[in-house]
Amino acid sequence: MTSLNSKQSLTITNPNFLVDGSDAEFRSLINLMLYFSARLLSVRDGFGTLIGLSGIQYSILMSVKGLSLEEEVTVNQLAEHLHLSGSFVTIETGKLQARGLIEKKRHHLDGRKIVLSVTKEGKKLLNTLNADQQSINDILFDKLSASEFKMLSGVMAKLATNCDVATLEIGHLVSKLAVKPIANSRAVAKS
Repeated sequence: MTSLNSKQSLTITNPNFLVDGSDAEFRSLINLMLYFSARLLSVRDGFGTLIGLSGIQYSILMSVKGLSLEEEVTVNQLAEHLHLSGSFVTIETGKLQARGLIEKKRHHLDGRKIVLSVTKEGKKLLNTLNADQQSINDILFDKLSASEFKMLSGVMAKLATNCDVATLEIGHLVSKLAVKPIANSRAVAKS
């Protein structure tokens, strides 16, 4: 039986994530996800450093390379793929273009769109990283079976969509907080 106080202290109310009325396992999962995401960003940044790029520039270059195997890649498609703003992607691809790693061209049918491709120099740079990528990624995902990998891919796709919505919602809550006057700022400052 869950009392009102313990229900109010839960960090999630979805019964699918509560075990015996407790959110402890959910909190543990969140902590593991935070740990993994921080380490994953460190690995990404490390890959970038190995080839003289920032982590995000490495991700952009890898994504353009991979996506362009299927079709032409526009700035907007890349931004959507990486869950970044178009203006940020434009700035970062501009830096990669200045280094001769990415080429930008107007779309042949719609001149408003910019099509991205990795240059020969960009491909050569990424190829220098192949052995290290393989080794690190093999370590990173060593304990997963093929079926677990497939399941994780599906789960992460759902979580990415949920994350976008949750980020918007927390942004609204934070913006409301920013406009509320603090009732007694001296009392808050002293505590």
